[in-house]
Amino acid sequence: MINISKIRSQFPILAEHVHGKPLIYLDNAATTQKPLRVLDCSRQYYESINSNIHRGIHHLSQLATEAHEQARETLAAFVGATSPEEFVFTSGCTMGLNMIASILGRVGFLAPGDEIILSISEHHSNIVPWQMLCERTGAIIKVIPLDAEQTWDMGQFSQLLSSKTKIVSLAYVANGTGTINPIRQAISQAKAQHKNIITIVDAAQAVGHLPVNVQQLGCDFLVFSGHKIYAPTGIGGLWGKKELLEYLPPWMGGGEMISEVTFEKTTYNALPFKYEAGTPNIEGAIAMAEAVRFINSIGLREIELHEKTLVRHAIDRLHELPLVHIPGRDDCHGAAISLIVQGVHHYDLGALLDQMGIAVRTGHHCCQPLMAALGVTGTTRLSFAVYNTLDEVDQTVGAIQKAISMLV
Repeated sequence: MINISKIRSQFPILAEHVHGKPLIYLDNAATTQKPLRVLDCSRQYYESINSNIHRGIHHLSQLATEAHEQARETLAAFVGATSPEEFVFTSGCTMGLNMIASILGRVGFLAPGDEIILSISEHHSNIVPWQMLCERTGAIIKVIPLDAEQTWDMGQFSQLLSSKTKIVSLAYVANGTGTINPIRQAISQAKAQHKNIITIVDAAQAVGHLPVNVQQLGCDFLVFSGHKIYAPTGIGGLWGKKELLEYLPPWMGGGEMISEVTFEKTTYNALPFKYEAGTPNIEGAIAMAEAVRFINSIGLREIELHEKTLVRHAIDRLHELPLVHIPGRDDCHGAAISLIVQGVHHYDLGALLDQMGIAVRTGHHCCQPLMAALGVTGTTRLSFAVYNTLDEVDQTVGAIQKAISMLV
């Protein structure tokens, strides 16, 4: 049983007031708040061991290096990697997806007419890098549409798979609606079509909310962002199968990713350093590992159950409001839901909620193709974390009802 009071006491920002009202923070899909242990970890790094890592012979460098590589071990284990060598630090999901797309474009993996399958519900960071790759290679993007229940049409996905399919890149949980997608089924179908299809999972909205294990998923790459799992911004992770990471070329050149440099030839460093050119976000990596330890101290299953309880209660209460529509199946939501209110603009609803001290996200959520498929320009998204409460849900639904009465 989660002790919510104890958990909330670890997040100083939750004691803040907004427009004279106690803060209710329901914008966790955009970024989570940070517990004291993560804030302390960041400060302690700079206060006690701040130094550049690797190659330094002095004491602080060795301490910082050890903490950074211990963080890698923690993060690798968190997503089920078989070895820390398979885990590469990035600035977040966007960097990870761009890195994969760019590298695959360098090795002649795609030819004109080859196909990349995405879904209609992808975040822009899992659309634009592939469009850029298609412009360079002549490849084509194919899109999984929504079915009548506003989730992936898996029948259409089966028909999209062909001998031309080379890459399938999909989000575990839809950023715009919070729908948990049938990601394992999609990966399994892709690999059954051809074992050499590269499968990539955007796990930004899944990691930290439910157990994610790359071995069970069967994917080739997985990316996530630290700031969505109680860690600082500007840090994230990319997991890749060791044989692929060893085969593929580096993304950037510079310090750290080299073994030896001459003007005639450069040889590259071993994994994972081959993909980590330059000075990394050392403090961010260490703090992200501390965020994972925070999650593990509560238990992912317990967090998942708590957030499902919040979401289920929110959906039940919102269904009592006649003008509110929630895209997607009620039983397939992760830690977020989106609202479409008939006759009410999402921005106006979000602005009124803000005046009542409630932080939500409005707009297209970097999912404009999804919004177009839903027939709207945007939604109002409520997204939850372990520190949210049923009372906050009730207050928010009451505030939404009040706002609708003012706007309609």
